[in-house]
Amino acid sequence: MKREVKKYLYDIKVSIDSIFDYLGDKRDFFEYQNNKLLRRAVEREIEIIGEAMNRILKIAPDVNIENARQIVDTRNWVIHGYDKVDDVVIWGIISKHLPKLIIEVEKLLEQ
Repeated sequence: MKREVKKYLYDIKVSIDSIFDYLGDKRDFFEYQNNKLLRRAVEREIEIIGEAMNRILKIAPDVNIENARQIVDTRNWVIHGYDKVDDVVIWGIISKHLPKLIIEVEKLLEQ
């Protein structure tokens, strides 16, 4: 695996870890929804994850990450559709997709 790909994978890992750090162990949706600073921080990390994935796909399109294209699409939605970002959708990404993505990324980083 190219060194550059590993760098971007590491960036994704750091952003996922940061999201989980921001939310803490409690991970309360209503606290998230009512805290603009927290929402913006999470959205920014999602943007970083999507941009790193976009760069990976350009140099290693066969990377073994199941929803790579959707991750990039999510980044685009958060950035360009900022006025339509749905907290429930973001929370679903946090709850359902990020735990799986971190496992995929960590496996690739071990290679």
